[in-house]
Parts: sequence; structure tokens; C-alpha cells
Amino acid sequence: MKKNVEEAIQDSKFTVQLEDLDSNDAPFTITQPEFMRRMKEMQATGGGGMFGMGGFPEMYNLVVNSNSELSNQILKTENAEEKESLIKYALDLAKLSQNLLKGKDLTDFIQRSYKQLEK
Repeated sequence: MKKNVEEAIQDSKFTVQLEDLDSNDAPFTITQPEFMRRMKEMQATGGGGMFGMGGFPEMYNLVVNSNSELSNQILKTENAEEKESLIKYALDLAKLSQNLLKGKDLTDFIQRSYKQLEK
């Protein structure tokens, strides 16, 4: 499952983690490492220049609930294109829940959602 998700998203900002959570919990959840969150907050308030970096890179943990129904569906899906589509859609929902889905990505997500409703 981890390999499938990493291949589908191909984004170095995300570290994929599989966790056995409750089957009713969200299939994909995005969290930010505490250290990075604090450093970005310090930098935003005018401090945090101690490392000589212009800015801290965005880094997130993508937690995949291996007990969710969607995870089972992704694993059972034979068609690689359909599998990738499921993963990207779940990732977009997780981004949306954390206010990380913006601009063109948000517009594309909305258009895909409307097409999904038409089926």
C-alpha cells in the first residue's frame, strides 16, 4: 500500500506512513511534524533565522489508515489508472481538510468531483 501511495503522489513534501487506525477514521490524514510547524511559526514572527535558511521547506506526514474501506478498495483495484485516481482523490480530500488545497489544484478537484457526481 505504501508503495502504491508514494508512486501515485510523487511529492517530496509528503512522508507516507501506514497506521492501523479505527476503520471509521479518515482514510488519509495530513499532519505536520511539530518541529517544522514551530520553526515556521517562529520564522513568521520574525525569529527563527538561526539556520541561515531563507525559509523552511513544507513537510507533511501523510497517514494512511490501513484499516479503512478505501485502503482495501485501493489494494483490490487491478487497474493502475483507477488506483492512482483513488489515491489522488483521497489525498486531495486530506489536503482540503487542512486548507492545503488551493489555486489550480482546488479548481481541478472541484471539476473532478462534479464529473464523479455525473456518473
